[in-house]
Amino acid sequence: MRRTAPEFGEWLLAHDGIRHRHDALCAGFAPSLLRELVASGRVAAIRRMWLALPSAAPDLVAAARAGARISCVTLARRRGWWMPDDAAGGIHLHLLPGSRSPADDTCVRHWSLPIAPAAPTALVGTVEDALAHVALCLPHDLALVVWESASRTEGLAADYLCRVRWTSLAARRLAAEVLGLSDSGLETLLVIPLRRWGLRVRQQVVLIGRPVDLLIGERLVVQIDGWEFHSSSAQRAKDIAHDAELRLRGYTVLRFSYAQVVHDRAGVEAVIRRAVAAGLHRAA
Repeated sequence: MRRTAPEFGEWLLAHDGIRHRHDALCAGFAPSLLRELVASGRVAAIRRMWLALPSAAPDLVAAARAGARISCVTLARRRGWWMPDDAAGGIHLHLLPGSRSPADDTCVRHWSLPIAPAAPTALVGTVEDALAHVALCLPHDLALVVWESASRTEGLAADYLCRVRWTSLAARRLAAEVLGLSDSGLETLLVIPLRRWGLRVRQQVVLIGRPVDLLIGERLVVQIDGWEFHSSSAQRAKDIAHDAELRLRGYTVLRFSYAQVVHDRAGVEAVIRRAVAAGLHRAA
């Protein structure tokens, strides 16, 4: 039974609106149907071999036009790794050294040999190659935030990251620093300077039945509200009750918002520095 044009549209929609012609043929769509859809304008042919709907994901369309795969921060956002909204913009692409690609000033190109294999028709790069590009594309501290988030999101153990054959010193350094403990990138943004101060900082320590974001020393708790924090009044009530119980047990609790950590980190660090100077991180 021949597959129909509506079926092809549904099939493309299930694949972000764009797919290689070879994959379409393997899925059972006749070459004559594909030619008809392209001729009618219902489907666009990109570099002859890619078939795309008008609603196709822009980053994947850019990758198809460039003969590349999305990578770096573009892949990070697609996979839900944490990073500030103002991190490196544009669509980041991975291309093989020496490959030809149409000029496009809106895209950032990373020319490198792949670290991990990918399917020949893939438009999405590998996690390992994306991390390698992040290591060279972002400042070290921000790159570490992304790597920590990737470690948790993708289930990448710290020892695995150290075994990968990274091709840059920046990537090898990041692999050695990742602990995989941050519940969000916000934690990593604070952990980096605090540990550089020589403080003992632990993440996701369970206190009174619930994990806290950071425990500095023995008694100073830092809680960080994410971008979509307190999704319900019930959750807010639980947070307040837990903070109160911690204080009753002798802990000092500092709670900061997403905006404070991302946009006023110096102010947040100043508050923590004063708490440490007052000895609030020490057991009585």
